[in-house]
Amino acid sequence: MTDNVRFERLPCENRQYSIGVVTLDNPSSLNALTYNMLDKLNTQLEAWQTDDSIVCVFLQGEGEKAFCAGGDVRTMYRVMKEETAADTQKFCTEYFTLEYQCDYLIHTYAKPVIAWGDGIVMGGGMGLFMGASHKVVTEKSRLAMPEVSIGLYPDVGGTWFLNQLEPGVGLFLGLTGASINAKDAIEIEMADYFVHSEQKQRLLDALMRTNWQPNASATSSINSALLELSQQAIRQIPQAKLLPYLSQICSACSGNDLDTIVEKVLAMETVGTTDDKWLQGVKSTLKDGSPITAHICYRQVTQYQSLSLEDCFRLELNLSVKGSTFGEFQEGVRARLIDKDGKPNWKFSSVMDVDTGVIDSLFDSLWSVEEHPLKSLGA
Repeated sequence: MTDNVRFERLPCENRQYSIGVVTLDNPSSLNALTYNMLDKLNTQLEAWQTDDSIVCVFLQGEGEKAFCAGGDVRTMYRVMKEETAADTQKFCTEYFTLEYQCDYLIHTYAKPVIAWGDGIVMGGGMGLFMGASHKVVTEKSRLAMPEVSIGLYPDVGGTWFLNQLEPGVGLFLGLTGASINAKDAIEIEMADYFVHSEQKQRLLDALMRTNWQPNASATSSINSALLELSQQAIRQIPQAKLLPYLSQICSACSGNDLDTIVEKVLAMETVGTTDDKWLQGVKSTLKDGSPITAHICYRQVTQYQSLSLEDCFRLELNLSVKGSTFGEFQEGVRARLIDKDGKPNWKFSSVMDVDTGVIDSLFDSLWSVEEHPLKSLGA
């Protein structure tokens, strides 16, 4: 088993410039992000940002199954189960701080970042993907924020990017953990280009052949290369899963009461001849997911939609660290990923039963503004 990130420099034809290629290399865990991987990734990205010979960054996952399926929740579970609350808080503060710093760096990177979102792009993988300037999906892409199933919440910048979507859509994705494909992602603007998975090397070859000019923006050349491949692949894009239900989703998630919204989502009906397996899976995840997660997600998209990107990450660090000692996250990981009994014992039996005072306490900050571990973001 590997636990690594590989870095390469692909020289361009004029030899003055190179493409920086990052490969998340943890395929046995679907390229889940360990602390070691995040540390290496963050360090190299910072170095390449000031390296005038690197014209852009290409970010991919090892293997054919996943770009990145999330964070290293198995290690977090071990710490939550075996260590004291203080040690757990320390470990998770360090992990999530580094992860969110890395996500923020990609969001604000001084050079184009092309994220090759082939296969599974979920959780922590979405944090990397959504920050990229050029988000590419393929016929195998599956994007989701499935934290409701493990008792966490849509973090890694979810407070920011779910609020950038059409009203109601971000809430729906967070509440249901719904998996969307390339067609959906393009149409709801969670991705920029559809390229067939077999054309990755062709894209890299086109970038290496580009005659990059000193002090010129690389964006237009990258756009041209991606647009050409996207146009060639347009007939191969998969049939949408979410789009047929878009009007129902927006209607169901437009209310001011979470209980009513959940009822409306569970009452959504199959559209025409559409295969309803996707819809039934969405409803099942919502019914079986953490009621606490649902409440956190609801607040993210109704009370924090105007936060800056920096403040979104600061808010999420607090929520994630508090969640690491609260118990809901630990129980969700146990039921879904460790014991795999599929029967998490959530703290509340339904969304209606949740004590809002508990949710209030999770949003109370662990740190003052001056002491916050992410205080330097945006400075």
